[in-house]
Amino acid sequence: MKLIVNPSQNLTGRVTLPGDKSISHRALLLGAMADGVTTARNWLNAGVTARMVDCVRALGIAVNIEPTGPGRATLTVHGRGLAGFQPPAEPLFCGGSATTMRFLMGLLATQPFTAVVDGHAGLRRRPMERIAQPLRQMGATIETTDGHAPLTITGARLAGIEYEMPVASAQLQTALLLAALGAEGPVTLRQPGPARDHTLRMLRGMGAELTDAGGVITFNPVGFRLQPLDFTVPGDMSAAAFLLVTALTTPGSTIELAGVNTNFTRTGLLDMLQAMGGAIKLNGAREQAGEPVADLRVQAGPLAGVEVCGEVVVRMIDEFPVFTVAALHAAGQTLVRDAAELRLKESDRIAVVVEEFGKLGAAITAHPDGFAISGPQQLHGGQVRSHRDHRLAMSLAVAGLSATEPVVIDDADELHESFPGFVETLQTLGADIRWQG
Repeated sequence: MKLIVNPSQNLTGRVTLPGDKSISHRALLLGAMADGVTTARNWLNAGVTARMVDCVRALGIAVNIEPTGPGRATLTVHGRGLAGFQPPAEPLFCGGSATTMRFLMGLLATQPFTAVVDGHAGLRRRPMERIAQPLRQMGATIETTDGHAPLTITGARLAGIEYEMPVASAQLQTALLLAALGAEGPVTLRQPGPARDHTLRMLRGMGAELTDAGGVITFNPVGFRLQPLDFTVPGDMSAAAFLLVTALTTPGSTIELAGVNTNFTRTGLLDMLQAMGGAIKLNGAREQAGEPVADLRVQAGPLAGVEVCGEVVVRMIDEFPVFTVAALHAAGQTLVRDAAELRLKESDRIAVVVEEFGKLGAAITAHPDGFAISGPQQLHGGQVRSHRDHRLAMSLAVAGLSATEPVVIDDADELHESFPGFVETLQTLGADIRWQG
């Protein structure tokens, strides 16, 4: 389907976002590994989580999803412990979700059967050897296709491991901690920098005793059994990102976002937008399900260019396409470095950002590990493509709201993968945006 975005202004309103994607994934899989029934309200009901649901069900676990609003549902998982999984009758299909595939690698490494894991073409280009190599060290047998999917995984009685992680990756950390639940000795992980800590928080909520000191995570699961959870998932910062930039760059706009997850490992974009001078206030700071949350109030206004590099890149790695929109509005130069990982996402996000925003008149200089933008730049209208990348599709839509002419986005239905109700939310705020075909 095509998405038609017309120039808009004065967007106003209060939004409740779907649940955090990262926490929703973990609630489903850890709930399946627990002994008993896990319930998660405001769970993200979207394409990216649907693939995980399909895979968990294919492994013999009962999962119920009761929709409660656009992109939101109450999830119920009937966990049966590590011994309760069954061999899948056919390959487990992860669609475009690298999170699903990499988390499943950790779970399947603990199981006494062989399973094949695959995904669509975009996922098949994502590197998987980073996860496979330490799992092999623990005792699992994993065959990759030149380091990529499809994967063939045969689990085993795993041994503990002391492992120096080559990158600060929450997906690698989580895969190894999931495998640790089936290991016969302690697991120690050394991270070179900050990574999302949702798995650590959730494991503690399920009764695990683990330590995280100075980037060294230690977990000894001997005799431990996961306890089920009953909680409400905070609003997704990755979804909030699009509305934050929308409010800042669409003239005359004021938007409030309720109950957003403000975990430090997720607020890289928020920090950079504030460093650019963005008018963003955090109100009502509190804790929900072991995670910090707050209500965000955002107003349109001038922005200034910044340099983005180092540890903050990890904390906003998924938000660079929409950050591009803010950078194009900012006075002066914005420089992004240390972000080579962007070339290994659903698409080569550096290349496609330069290509598609260029169709709207943007001048962006690509570098091997980032890009540079001198602004402000006024975008014109045009026809662009999503490259089957949901975040690129939504970022182009945000850009269209402040362009001089309509922007037409081909294959925009990809955005349902992570933010169902995105278009309807913008319409409620007053945006001139609609589906076609």
